[in-house]
Amino acid sequence: MDKLPSEVHAVESRVQIDGKCVTSRGPGTAMEYSIVLVEQLYGKEKAEEVAGPMVMHPQHGVEFSTKELNSTSWNVGETPSILVPIANGTEEMEATMIIDILCRAKANVVVASLEDKLEVVASRKVKMVADVMLDDALKQQYDLILLPGGLGGAEAYAKSDKLMGLIKKQAEANKLYGAICASPAIALEPHGLLKGKKATSYPAMWNKLADQSECKNRVVVDGNLITSQGPGTSMEFSLAIVEKLFGREKARELAKTMVFV
Repeated sequence: MDKLPSEVHAVESRVQIDGKCVTSRGPGTAMEYSIVLVEQLYGKEKAEEVAGPMVMHPQHGVEFSTKELNSTSWNVGETPSILVPIANGTEEMEATMIIDILCRAKANVVVASLEDKLEVVASRKVKMVADVMLDDALKQQYDLILLPGGLGGAEAYAKSDKLMGLIKKQAEANKLYGAICASPAIALEPHGLLKGKKATSYPAMWNKLADQSECKNRVVVDGNLITSQGPGTSMEFSLAIVEKLFGREKARELAKTMVFV
């Protein structure tokens, strides 16, 4: 803030409205900023309509937390190898948040396309470009496999025998895997990958989970599995992964850098 011009008055607000000017602080305030813009452009009712399904954090700026059961150390190398599959219909906010935050933590993130080309069209028509095709991604092993949500993306994951086979091998080897939003219910549950596990998912899909006892938690870790609810929990989800892989201090450092807390 000390670099703002002298005629500009800096404030501590996460989002500041001054006449026709709306400003905000960083990645951790981006969702709040966007909802404020929607409210300014379309009104409060529209903003609430958009914010509700996103499962936004009720108190941004406070310490993030995770519900953990069957706690175990996630013992991986100094630079964990992480696979993030994407497909047409993948939720772009979730995919981007996962990829961005884990890259900030210095993990080796591989983004793989399930389509017939590297480019996919995400749930809100944002175009995303993967690093590799899924077949190429399958040539190596991963410390962690993470499925973003989005109904179309989750359905594509569930239909991919190659991807689901890889995740089943991951689970059988007691290696790490996770999913957010629609993917726990649409991709993991039908393939038996939540059997004996506590998990959460997008709230409208809780009824598809066999065990709904921990659904209300925004992020749930059960041993080698991590799940979360939706776009508005994707930063907490990603930071929880950083915490398990690199420690609480690293996660808090990133959260502060991104102005999430």
